[in-house]
Amino acid sequence: MSYLDCAPRNADGTRRKIEIIDQTLRDGPQSWWGMRLRKDMGLPMAAELDRTGFHTIDLVGSSIFEVLVRHCKEDPWEQLISLSRAMPKTTVRAGTRSNGIVTFGLTADSVMDLWVQRLCAHGIGSFWIYDGLFNTDKIGRLVKTAQAEGAQALPCILYADSPYHTDEYYAARTRELVALGADGIELEDAAGLLTPERTRTLVAAIKKAAGELPVEIHFHSNNALAPLNYLEGLLAGADRVHTASRPLAAGVSLPSTENTVANLRYAGFDVELDESRFDPVEQHLLRVAEYEDLPVGQPAEYSLFQYRHQLPGGMAGTFKAQLRDRGMEERFEEVLDEMSRVREELGYPVMATPFSQLVGTQAVLNVVTGSRYSVVPDEVMIYAHGFYGKPVAPIDENVLDTIMSSPKAGSYENWEPPQPSLAELRERFGGSISDDELILRLLVPENDIDVMRATPQRHRDFSPTSKQVRFIQELVETSVGAYLHIEAGDFSLTLEGDH
Repeated sequence: MSYLDCAPRNADGTRRKIEIIDQTLRDGPQSWWGMRLRKDMGLPMAAELDRTGFHTIDLVGSSIFEVLVRHCKEDPWEQLISLSRAMPKTTVRAGTRSNGIVTFGLTADSVMDLWVQRLCAHGIGSFWIYDGLFNTDKIGRLVKTAQAEGAQALPCILYADSPYHTDEYYAARTRELVALGADGIELEDAAGLLTPERTRTLVAAIKKAAGELPVEIHFHSNNALAPLNYLEGLLAGADRVHTASRPLAAGVSLPSTENTVANLRYAGFDVELDESRFDPVEQHLLRVAEYEDLPVGQPAEYSLFQYRHQLPGGMAGTFKAQLRDRGMEERFEEVLDEMSRVREELGYPVMATPFSQLVGTQAVLNVVTGSRYSVVPDEVMIYAHGFYGKPVAPIDENVLDTIMSSPKAGSYENWEPPQPSLAELRERFGGSISDDELILRLLVPENDIDVMRATPQRHRDFSPTSKQVRFIQELVETSVGAYLHIEAGDFSLTLEGDH
């Protein structure tokens, strides 16, 4: 079919308006730059994004906090405050698991609630909340916590491809999420698995179950189908789509804002964005990529390989690199086959945090040891005991017996996830630290925080300039000591003192 002018009109003959959620500051950098977007990289384009007319700008998640501290040596609270204040016109959003932040384990309810409250205190006005096993008690509590702080809360449905993840299954989960008092529903296809045909039926089922609530669709382009799936999803009733500026879009990321807006208008939808803001953001990101030697988003080709492993975003490449570091790159295909088998045996968990890590780790252990499930991580034991939630399908009985046969697994039989109070947690760090500091120290090892605070902050100028000037700027920014001398031909520059 042709999608030109295919959108049905409103009853009064006007075009149906589609709203855009911007991912230029969150999922775009997460997909292409490993979340390493410093404040000096994001702040210069914040005003342009704020004035574009996006419904919401996604900004932060707990994993970004860890990356900023460890790799960028930057205080994530300071970045959040600076960026949210620079975008006063637009609602800014954060994402969180319902039962964990950063680690692949489980986080106490008191910490989860404080995390949401502190994000709201620093400008967050919207949340997407995900849980691959749909623990509605945990999701519902965070929905109420966010709403009590004046923020909206949208539970997120993570798409997975299995015999059990049917349209009917997702419609039933949607009805449960609506009953929690949610402000909307988000459907995310992080691995780019959806086909146009499945998108059509799935979104229609979710939209019907959501009733009057808005439905957002957030599809990655790993398999090149996301732009087409967006059109199918909107024709099936979705209200909003997620995009990113072109240099951080496509491939393992989401469709670009530029191309999506053009497609929607050609299809007969109305999109109210200020397109004059697109180019300044794009040019800034291209300079950042050039100056920092970072990749720029590239379109992917359709590949059936994606359905073999179902890993989200760039996780397949990351996983291959980790195997290479361990001298196991030649066993990549073998590990992928084992991952597929482990996922089926564990009840088809969605391949997103923490389950993609659990399945991947168990698969590697099975291959390396040569004896399947002879070594089982604690997190897999906790999963098998049901502490992450009820699997969508039964765990293979033989595998379950093998996992439970170890003394360590038996020790979890009467175990309950710890639920320390905030006062008890504060005692670990002296008892008088602020809420923000408590969250930071629970998220990131203390030594990493100390190193971050001892490292001078980078304030790089990403304005257009020549390669020669950029070279001098980089020398000034990275030089150690109080003396710098540069000489080339007739040019000479000497700097003394602090610079």
